[in-house]
Amino acid sequence: MYDLVIKNGKVVDGTGNPWFNADVGIKDNKIVRIGKIDNKGHKILDAKGKFVSPGFIDGHCHSDLMILDFPESEIKLRQGVTTEVVGNCGLAPAPVKNKYKELLEVYTQPVLGKSYCEWKWNTVEEYFNVLDQNLASSHTASYVAHGAVRIAVMGFDKRQPTKQEMDEMKQIVDDAMRAGAIGLSIGLLYAPSCYASKEELVELCKVAAKYDGIFATHVRGEGNNLLSSIKDVIWIAEKAGISLHISHLKAAGKRNWGLVMQAMELIEASRCRGMDIACDVYPYNASSTMLTTLLPPWSLEGGMGDTLKRLQDKTDREKIIGELSEEREDWDNLVYSTGWENVVISSVTSDKMKQYEGKNVKEIGQLNGKDPINQALDLLVEAEGNLGIVYYIMNEEDVREVIRYPKSLIASDSLTCYTGKPHPRLYGTFPRVIKRYVKDTNILTLEDAIRKMTSFPAKRFRLNNKGLLLEGYEADITIFDYDKVADLATYENPMTLPEGIEHVVVNGQLTIENEKHNHKKAGHFIPFHSVKCACH
Repeated sequence: MYDLVIKNGKVVDGTGNPWFNADVGIKDNKIVRIGKIDNKGHKILDAKGKFVSPGFIDGHCHSDLMILDFPESEIKLRQGVTTEVVGNCGLAPAPVKNKYKELLEVYTQPVLGKSYCEWKWNTVEEYFNVLDQNLASSHTASYVAHGAVRIAVMGFDKRQPTKQEMDEMKQIVDDAMRAGAIGLSIGLLYAPSCYASKEELVELCKVAAKYDGIFATHVRGEGNNLLSSIKDVIWIAEKAGISLHISHLKAAGKRNWGLVMQAMELIEASRCRGMDIACDVYPYNASSTMLTTLLPPWSLEGGMGDTLKRLQDKTDREKIIGELSEEREDWDNLVYSTGWENVVISSVTSDKMKQYEGKNVKEIGQLNGKDPINQALDLLVEAEGNLGIVYYIMNEEDVREVIRYPKSLIASDSLTCYTGKPHPRLYGTFPRVIKRYVKDTNILTLEDAIRKMTSFPAKRFRLNNKGLLLEGYEADITIFDYDKVADLATYENPMTLPEGIEHVVVNGQLTIENEKHNHKKAGHFIPFHSVKCACH
């Protein structure tokens, strides 16, 4: 007797092969039969006319704390997502040392959110244990994050580590890999990761490589420096002998539109000489980040407290204004070519500043009688640096090219935002791929879109027994009505759940039923343990 039988569905198994008619039998949280099933199950779900696929995998997001605050994971489950990969861009809540705890909290808050939960951990392993003990409705896997590691050892110092500090960082990465991290993530755009030399990163990547981990990176520049930045991380990965994953590949700023083609050529050339490189992409032409990322890198030294002092110091402020007012080759001054009218405030923590959510910086400046640069700097001071933005910097044709690229997988890069106007990708990424890029524009076939959201990320991020509808695999399953599936989240009304994702099974448990969460919590933390671990 099966625990659950999904009858009469159109099975898209995640391989990229054409869909086929079949029933799916589940017992003890596993898929045990795909084919014609006459036996009765404890529960029968009729999926006639609907597509049955593996549960979607969000291979790049920032739900590190949201999964603890909202363990039912409704935002992602309603999109068909059953697994999230966190710890991205070098941003994570662990490791944390008391000396630098406040620095880390302030550093991560614009991306990970201001959590309701108490940080009851210090090491990466302790954080993983909290995730594992947390009763959640979906699965989670995680990187060890370079930015958090460097802060724990060196704070926000802009210098090279001493031998002792380097050894300590390597030990943290080693311990994290043993605890089940899938690899090392680095955010080269962000302080303090941007202060690290390539040689420092090679040494840390070598530690992750011992465990067959992956090196995932937000590259140093996605605008004028896109191609040189990709060459840099290819160099690091090649020296370290590690698989490379480029996060949210894009060309930012109007003068750089079209460079994604050359970026993909660099990836292909490296693969031809034997390197393992791939990337991910989100299906929107606007990014989402912190307003501080638009500042010159030197102004971020020392952490947020020092940055705020510089914004209020006449000499430093004038220097910042000068650099933001001109094209730069040493760092990506994206706002110069894109314009402050394309920088929209998405989230604030101050009630007084709520009036600015959903408005662009130029518009806010006009309301207050200020030029956009001074207005942006004043907003940062008033918000103590904690300002999220949605930033319109990409070209739709570039987005399409990366989405159709065979070596790209789909990921949301969604930030945690409990209030305000977050980027709609938090609520709509995966249904949007099917609606916009399969149904409306035919950029992808349905089968390839499902592959990019299931088996590709499962294999890429070492999520064993996931990502395929295959006998013996874990029963993470998404059932959707192709004709109805659509993302409803917009930039104006972003906190809107999609439609058409009718049922979601997590670890064999029917958790979303007829688009309603039934409060089942069958998710777990997924530790990655390579066979290489036993050798070290």
